[in-house]
This record gives sequence, C-alpha cells and structure tokens, in this order.
Amino acid sequence: MKGNYGSSSRESRSENRGKRRKTNLILNMLIGLVILLIIIVSSIIFLGGNDEETAGKQVDDKKTIQENGSTKDEDTELDNQTENRSDNEEQEEGKEETPEKQSEDVAKENDDNSKPVIQAPSPEKEEDAVVTNGGDSEEVNKTIENQSWQPIGTSQVGEHVSVYEQDSVDWSEMTQALSYATGIDHDNMTVWFLGNNGHNKSVGTVSAKNQKQKYRVYIDWVDGQGWKPTKVEEINK
Repeated sequence: MKGNYGSSSRESRSENRGKRRKTNLILNMLIGLVILLIIIVSSIIFLGGNDEETAGKQVDDKKTIQENGSTKDEDTELDNQTENRSDNEEQEEGKEETPEKQSEDVAKENDDNSKPVIQAPSPEKEEDAVVTNGGDSEEVNKTIENQSWQPIGTSQVGEHVSVYEQDSVDWSEMTQALSYATGIDHDNMTVWFLGNNGHNKSVGTVSAKNQKQKYRVYIDWVDGQGWKPTKVEEINK
C-alpha cells in the first residue's frame, strides 16, 4: 500500500510541473505577443505621425508655392497692366501732341510761304551811281541814284496793291528793296518809316542797327518783277 501511494504522489507532482510549464509557456507567449503588439502599435503611431507631418509639410509647401506663384503671377500681371497703361498714356499723349505739332508745322509752312520767294538782283555797279550833294530838302546830306538798280523780284501775282502791314508779303518785299538799295543787311536793318508815295510808289526810312545814320529810300513797283529802288537820300535827322 505504501508503495502505491508514493508512486501516485510522484505522478501528481510530475503532472503539476507539466501543467505549470505549459501555463508559463502560454504566459510567456502572451507576454511576448503583447510586447510585439505594443511595438507594432508604437511603430504605427510614430511612423504615421511622421507621415502625417511630412504630408502636412508637403501640403503647406505646395500651398506656399502656389501662393507664391499666385503672388508672382499677380505682380507680373500688375506690372504688365502698369506697363500697358503707361504705353497707352504715351500713345494718347502722342496722339494729343500730333495735331498740335501738325498745326505748328502748318503754321511754319504758312510762315515760310508768306515770305517772298524772290531772286536776288544782280549787284549794283558803283560806277553807275550818281551822287549829288544835298537834295530836295535841307535834311538831305546827299542823294544817290544808280541806273544798275533792278527790281528785286516778287512772289505776288495778279494786280498789285500796296500793303503796309508788317506781316504782309508786300511789306517784306519792300523792306528787301530798301536793304538792297542801301546795302544794309536785312536782319541788321531798322525800319523807321515805310509808307505810300503815290500809285505803286513807296518811300521808307531805314538805318543799320546801333547806328545813327539814316537813309530815305524811294522805290517803285514794276509789274511781275517787284519793287525797284529809284533814289536813296542820306539824311541828317
């Protein structure tokens, strides 16, 4: 009896130890599984967070690039609009200035046309000049007449009528005749008087600028040829 009891006790202890080993193995496996799950979950959380952060950064970067691109496009468009507006303003100014410039050109052309287109007469021959002391009045120092004087030419056509207005063609041609008779340069000549001396006849008083000596010049109109000097008086007044 005693031998059978001891054998049964050993079998029970052996069975209990086997159960404990199985239990420990299962527990170890469960613990390992839990640890593995923890590692996996932690990895997912960590890597997922990085992916989200990276994705968010990429989205932010893309948004920033798009915003910068939009801003750059807006700036470029604004610059183009400003440049186009400036070009349009310059073109408008050019268009506005064009009529004025055309008017100035027309006025200049009219002024040029108003000036007599005359052919300079041949130089006078000094040997043909007849100089006489005195004259028709006491104020005349000497009188000069020259047969070589010629008409100065004219741009006028049709019947001639003397015009004593300073901006007229006739006035300009008369002063040219006074300059020709006295030898005073037209641009350096002062006209003190120019008036009527009868039908198609005129008389003028001139001097060189900055000089006191005056000359009275008599001129006659020759149809189709212009004004011709006939007499020059050196006067003392």
